[in-house]
Amino acid sequence: MTEIASFPIGIERAAPLQSSVFVNSQLHNRPMRASAFRWPTALILAMLVPPMGVAQTSQAPSDTTGAYTLKMDGDMVILNATVVDSYNSIVAGLNKADFQIYEDGVRQQIEHFSNEDIPVTVGILVDNSGSMQSTHAEAIVAAIAFARTSNPHDQMFIVNFGEHASLGLPADTPFTDRRDQLQLAFSDIEANGPTALYDGLIVGLDHLKQGDREKRVLILISDGGDNASQHSFSELIELARQSGVTIYTIGTFNEQDGDRNPGVLRRLAMETGGEAFFPQSSSDIVPVCEEVARRIRSQYSLSYIPTSANHDEKYRVIQVKASEPGLDQLSVRTRAGYSIPSEGTMFAAK
Repeated sequence: MTEIASFPIGIERAAPLQSSVFVNSQLHNRPMRASAFRWPTALILAMLVPPMGVAQTSQAPSDTTGAYTLKMDGDMVILNATVVDSYNSIVAGLNKADFQIYEDGVRQQIEHFSNEDIPVTVGILVDNSGSMQSTHAEAIVAAIAFARTSNPHDQMFIVNFGEHASLGLPADTPFTDRRDQLQLAFSDIEANGPTALYDGLIVGLDHLKQGDREKRVLILISDGGDNASQHSFSELIELARQSGVTIYTIGTFNEQDGDRNPGVLRRLAMETGGEAFFPQSSSDIVPVCEEVARRIRSQYSLSYIPTSANHDEKYRVIQVKASEPGLDQLSVRTRAGYSIPSEGTMFAAK
């Protein structure tokens, strides 16, 4: 068992809510407004220097990329699962026989199992609205800290959102693992104006489709408020359910923040198998992001073919359990369920 030290944060999960109907729509991205925000030179240099022994490249080497993806055929449901003990510390070293998967209460046969640290395609979203002014600088530093702690071959991208949502990297750079490019994508953005949080997440979900890593993740740093999106929360939830993407949310706000909505952050995490973190102070945002990176790298990958042959649009509830002799009260965090798009194709193993 591998244990990761904890720190003073809150980790919450929401109760399941009812399914919603997805409305297919298109979002037009607009560039964000630049500002005079600048980074201290020493901080920039600290971010750009790679950890000792880790090479920084724009993409994973071509001769090893094939080992990173899990290619599966058929109507396979793929789950990325984090296992923690009663102290909320990561539990590693479990085997396939230690897990049980249930769909709508019916036990499923595990077809594939892996506990390897494989690279992921990950989008980082930082709320740039006016309600984030007090914690915006710390949130950006934390986003870069997440990149430092992640697998060096992850495919990363940035979504900037305030009143509008747009991709942060240059048009000819859909993904990167270079921290200098990530920092530049953040450095000239100010926290100002209303919030199009739902639109930002939908931009992120759509861009993830271009990645070639089997695991796909979004990291959201926000107060959870939305007052400018073209899309509704129900549209976002249904799209997230169909995507197979894991969303981690980090709530940054103070008691005077009238736009805060921690319930949105909890719901997004619960539906997708991520976690909702609520740092007690702005200084905790960086260690929280580093912890999220470690949890992603410590996930188990499991898959099964549902025993139900029906390809209807009914929402299916998933429960995963884990146990090991000598370890009590293990909790498995994975997606709460899934629904199949009307085209009849399985969302998870594409």
